[in-house]
Amino acid sequence: MSGFRLKTKKRSAKARKTPLMTGSSSQDLDAPRPHTALLEPSSSTGEDLGVAASEDAAPLSQNIPAGIGLMILGIFLFVANDVMGKWLVATYTVGQVLLIRSAAGLVMLSPSLWKAGAQALLFPPSPKLNLLRVLITTCEVACFYWAVSYIPLADIVTLYMAAPIFVTALAYPLLGEKIDAPRVFAIVFGFVGVIIAMRPSSASFSLPALVALSGCIFFSLMMIITRHLRGTKGIVLVTWQSTGALVLGALISPVGWVTPSLRDFALLLMLGVVATLAHIAVNKALKLAPAAIIMPYQYTQIIWAVLFGIVIFGDWPDQMMMIGSALIIAAGLFIFWREQKIGRKQQSD
Repeated sequence: MSGFRLKTKKRSAKARKTPLMTGSSSQDLDAPRPHTALLEPSSSTGEDLGVAASEDAAPLSQNIPAGIGLMILGIFLFVANDVMGKWLVATYTVGQVLLIRSAAGLVMLSPSLWKAGAQALLFPPSPKLNLLRVLITTCEVACFYWAVSYIPLADIVTLYMAAPIFVTALAYPLLGEKIDAPRVFAIVFGFVGVIIAMRPSSASFSLPALVALSGCIFFSLMMIITRHLRGTKGIVLVTWQSTGALVLGALISPVGWVTPSLRDFALLLMLGVVATLAHIAVNKALKLAPAAIIMPYQYTQIIWAVLFGIVIFGDWPDQMMMIGSALIIAAGLFIFWREQKIGRKQQSD
């Protein structure tokens, strides 16, 4: 990634007045976007992805309680998906998980793929950048599944919650965006939380912890590229990244292959299905309520991760992890609040 830099276009006066989080139409491609994005480690979706079937639907009337409920449901499904992944990689290889879950996801998306057409899927805008995004997301999902087989789910979710902080830190070298003093403070504050969550000791930088942190960095790079590709339809991005994971899974799954039982095969298929349902819930939530209201609810993922970890895996969170996650959440919420404030100021200018 050395020397890789995404250049942003100058925003016109009209673009500066475009509301935040309104989709990816040609009118709002250059609109300011908050750095905080939806965090779904095992599918690496980012803020601009979703199910194409909902992209062309008519706008829904605002219903904030329903939007909040769907957001919480979507985050719950994301974490439940990760729990199934952690359970399955204890028996099956990462390659098998990638292969079967990606195939199931693509089958579930097939109606939207048919609607989008081969032309849009095979010849997306900025194909080289899309290919780079596929490579990065494939590395991220492989890192996530490998690391989650060794360390508690809540620990990985805590590290991934730092992704908006990494995005903000990387916005200057990769996008040329200015970072003011409050953002610098939030970045430092968040990084302190990451260090605390990794438990500063001789065992902090074990291979699984470093792989998990690498996955978070890959995820952050994916979000930055996704922001640059927000003119590309969500179904195109989803298809390319799922195909990349499918290809990697097909290449590495023969090594150490374990024939799954009927029950486990169904669970492997459910990984792709549940992730797609989670996207549908979150996309609908963003249509029913303003992003500024519902996006902070993404941090409920740490609650679900801790509960699932205790009930299913017997992983009790320690004090360092809880302190680190609190600092990371505080930094992420501050960055999100700051971006919303700047966005409102630009709209009023």
